[in-house]
Amino acid sequence: MERNPDRKDQVLVPADLTESFEPIVGQSVTLRTLRREDVDIEAAFLTGLSPESRHNRLLGGMIKITREYVERLTTIDYARDMAIAAALMLEGREVLIGVARYVLESGGRACEFALVIADDWQGHGIGRRMMEKLITVARSRGLESIYGEVLSTNHDMLEFCRRLGFSLGRNADDPTVTRVSRQL
Repeated sequence: MERNPDRKDQVLVPADLTESFEPIVGQSVTLRTLRREDVDIEAAFLTGLSPESRHNRLLGGMIKITREYVERLTTIDYARDMAIAAALMLEGREVLIGVARYVLESGGRACEFALVIADDWQGHGIGRRMMEKLITVARSRGLESIYGEVLSTNHDMLEFCRRLGFSLGRNADDPTVTRVSRQL
């Protein structure tokens, strides 16, 4: 872990999670922790999502993407939570193409995950690689289960979760949402 110089409280940022791979020949993608200084590229990533992806990721798209919202997303308490970014270099600048994160439940034994991949990069194994890394981190931290809320109409994500070993169940409070869960 390394100290994040932007944080006055000196929260430790995990450094050992960085890896690169080539999901498409000739294009290297780096998986690394999402950092506070990523606020601008995170904002560009979110606003660049298609209306369908934004609808699916933001559970109906009701969340307004403001600077404050993006700052909350990029300020991670790594002692509790995790956020992994998929980034690559395009035209000499770093661009986010995916984010996978989990937030620890209050009981400290389970976490809720979220995943979004930029439209042009879906279907290349990036999301799978990110989720496998997220699951590995959660397991290494002693968590017992991971779960997420997926719109019931998001069939691609539901199938993706099924292939990763998640069980699918109804959300008793909202029939438009499917709860996916997996023991670690």
